[in-house]
Amino acid sequence: MILMSDKFTEKQGQYLAFIDSYMVMYGRAPAEADLQRFFGTTPPTIHQMILKLEEKGLISRVPGQARSIKILVDPDEIPRLKRSG
Repeated sequence: MILMSDKFTEKQGQYLAFIDSYMVMYGRAPAEADLQRFFGTTPPTIHQMILKLEEKGLISRVPGQARSIKILVDPDEIPRLKRSG
């Protein structure tokens, strides 16, 4: 059995939780700018996290297509989103 902590870090889990919550609320994936506002970090940091999540097989996306993120993690494994800050 693979433990959740073996698949992604706590920070990566929070990104997955935000993406999942955003999709539930708005019916579409967040833009990188939405992630930037929530996490209070820079565009390059957000972009690197998206690339890392994709590299680890936790999300997929269509290159060049905005808001194309799809979560590839079982919904039961996505942690609860914590308030930023």
